[in-house]
Amino acid sequence: MRDRVQAALRGEPVDHPPVALWRHFPGDDLRAESCARAHVAFWQRFRFDLLKVTPASGYYGEDWGLRAAYRPNREGVRTYLDRPVKKAADWSALRPLDVTTGAYGRELRALALIRSAVGPDLPVLATVFSPLTVARTLAGERAVVRYLREEPETLHGGLETIADVTARFAAACLAAGASGIFFATQMACTGAVTEEEYETFGRPYDLRVLEAARGAEVLILHAHGEGIYFDLLLDYPVHGLNWHDRRTPPSLAEARKRYDGCLVGGIDELHFGDRTPEEVRAEVRDALSQTGGLRHIVAPGCVIPIDAPEANIEAAVRAVRA
Repeated sequence: MRDRVQAALRGEPVDHPPVALWRHFPGDDLRAESCARAHVAFWQRFRFDLLKVTPASGYYGEDWGLRAAYRPNREGVRTYLDRPVKKAADWSALRPLDVTTGAYGRELRALALIRSAVGPDLPVLATVFSPLTVARTLAGERAVVRYLREEPETLHGGLETIADVTARFAAACLAAGASGIFFATQMACTGAVTEEEYETFGRPYDLRVLEAARGAEVLILHAHGEGIYFDLLLDYPVHGLNWHDRRTPPSLAEARKRYDGCLVGGIDELHFGDRTPEEVRAEVRDALSQTGGLRHIVAPGCVIPIDAPEANIEAAVRAVRA
């Protein structure tokens, strides 16, 4: 599996493109042992070509005081009950964290357990979020944009601390057994900030985290949201790009003309749980026709629903391997 993924990243011929899907495991993801068991069982059931670890949403904010709880939803994400940044002074109060303890330590423990269970040859990706995305969660989306526009130096101070912790965590993930990093930004899109604002408050801190993960076997950048700033991300030092290609431009075919790295996508996660297996197979075949199956990892644009039928997951995997 490692050889297949590496060949796809390099654009070399493969017996079939790599394929992987991922989801949240609400409740199980609050302890390292149960989180690891859930991910390993999911992988063993479908034998994906890589295992992308999906931690509890907002895990990165827990040690700074973020409070969250699960409410029923198809994505399996948590509802944020209390955010630690309520006033400008709270940015400077963010303390450097020991990433080997607390919630970060929990995630490292889960990675180590997963690696031990799946062996050395399966690419395992840790999910790490961009500093500006972390800041949004700590303060709330509207609040972080207000700080960005009205008190930029205060926000920069908080981002410095967040970037330092996130970079150290990314390096620790690799040391714990992860093959690579799935680096997610939820702010590089029109619904969050302007492109110029992301250049100032997003990109510099993103690059610091990616520098800390430079030795990873696999680095995938996930651009979350609609109206993403695709061209702004093209020179990021990653091996592949993942976005909601079925929901927002560019399509895989258009992206292939603009980006020479690996395209990670082709599956509409939003409707995945409600389609028939044949509709899933048709979507996968269409995705492969857009890329020719080269430099392409077939995957969803984000997490699939936690109630997605196993028959649909099987259909996606089999359509690729056919």
